[in-house]
Amino acid sequence: MRLKDLGVIADATLPIGRGFTAITGETGAGKTMVVTGLGLLLGQRADSGAVRSGAAQAAVEGVWIVPEDGPVVERVREAGGDVEPVGDGAAELYLGRTVSSEGRGRATVGGRTAPAGVLADLADDLVVVHGQSDQLRLRSASAQRDALDRFGGEAVASARSRYRAAWDEWRALDAELTTLTTDRDDRAREAAQLRAAIAEIEAAAPLPGEDEELARRAERLANAEELRVAAVTAHAALSNDDGSPDVVTLLAEARRALERIAGSDDALAAIAETVADLGYRATDASVALSGYLADLDESGPHELAAVDERRGVLAGLARTHGSVDAAIALLETGSARLVELDDDGDRIERLGVRRDEATAALDAAADALTAARREAAARLGAAVTEELHALALPDAALTVEVAPAAPAGHGRDEVSILLAPHPGADPRPVSRGASGGELSRVMLAIEVVIAGVDPVPTFVFDEVDAGIGGAAAIEVGRRLARLAESSQVIAVTHLAQVAAFAGNHLTVVKGNDGAVTASSVRRLDGAEREAEMARLLSGLSDSEAALTHARELLETGRSR
Repeated sequence: MRLKDLGVIADATLPIGRGFTAITGETGAGKTMVVTGLGLLLGQRADSGAVRSGAAQAAVEGVWIVPEDGPVVERVREAGGDVEPVGDGAAELYLGRTVSSEGRGRATVGGRTAPAGVLADLADDLVVVHGQSDQLRLRSASAQRDALDRFGGEAVASARSRYRAAWDEWRALDAELTTLTTDRDDRAREAAQLRAAIAEIEAAAPLPGEDEELARRAERLANAEELRVAAVTAHAALSNDDGSPDVVTLLAEARRALERIAGSDDALAAIAETVADLGYRATDASVALSGYLADLDESGPHELAAVDERRGVLAGLARTHGSVDAAIALLETGSARLVELDDDGDRIERLGVRRDEATAALDAAADALTAARREAAARLGAAVTEELHALALPDAALTVEVAPAAPAGHGRDEVSILLAPHPGADPRPVSRGASGGELSRVMLAIEVVIAGVDPVPTFVFDEVDAGIGGAAAIEVGRRLARLAESSQVIAVTHLAQVAAFAGNHLTVVKGNDGAVTASSVRRLDGAEREAEMARLLSGLSDSEAALTHARELLETGRSR
């Protein structure tokens, strides 16, 4: 992971790698910026205040090794990005995030720009982050329930899936039934109005486009005399019955004159054909005008009155429904809606029966989910208690209680994690009775136990050792190393007892100018690591006593 202009970090690359990586450094050196940068890569809210003073923007880049096939790569490709195969079914995934000093941001996923929400979608499949705020989250009932469900594995997951399906079906039926019963008067009123509207439309029996056709007929009838004069005049000019010259007669004479000699000249023959065609057209027009005049003679004032009356009926429908076409559409759709409304009584009865059936199925699914959770709760409590004994809480007992709760989408259970720190003490919810140090160890113990059944690719712990020391800190380090056998573990720590168990030890050192540069993040080994461990122990990197203790701790870590 590379951090640039983030907080006090000017430019630093962290060679993290597999297994357990411990990150140490003096207070204010920028260790927490590692977690902040990782949060940006996981889609967390960008804060312009994290941009280093004087810089235009902060940037974070990270490379994950992920399975070449799976939900992570599938989501990346949905976002338009891609991964780089590296062999053995694995691939490299490049993620990036920038935040400007004005608050604007940009995310890249698999080499392509993408919304920050895509990073958040990928987060659940990539990393689990634990910091002091996450310890506080463990105090919430939902976080405790989620922890139990993760530990419960397939048995709880399948039971929860069946419950959720039953819950969704019950909710849909209940909502529909509630709507029908509470809105019965409104639906009855709607049915009466719809019935009246349909009756009005059926009585009018409008046809598609009828109003436009009637408008054309009304225009024709209103101008009937002018139309008649024009048609008579045109007909007389084309074909006159009184024997005076007309177009048809004259064209016929012209055609006969040309046809007598057209055989002698092709050009004249072509003209003769044109004149003949004009004659035929003039005759057709004359016949058409005769028919038009006959139709016009049959129309009269009574037809205009009938057309106006019909147009009035259609105009009334248009005013009521917006247009004649809308009225016709209502006739088609309203009948089905009326059948539905008229069936309310029977529907309420049918829905009541279906809801009763859904309620029985929901009860059965809820009971099965509760049983699966209680079985998992007993195992989780015993396993975490064993871990707590190894984490310097030898007399502590943790129990997971599954109690009835109001129905919800996640079940009908309230999950509580209870801790009795010593024999004789009443178990109390960790949300109220656990100290910061106890809560740190409970959280770690839960993650170690759950990782055995639901491994996560990467765990990040930000000062998980807060509030503890001595033997407890050694056991925390031991457990982080154990967790690193199946997952990548990154821990920001200020305790040498924890760092001693890391296979990869990085230190963040602030330069003289107050900035952290690339050379200020180093992998420690040999004498350098011993000196850093001595500093963590005593504040003095060259104290012989501290160095001796540091070597002992490192040997303990290697021989775990």
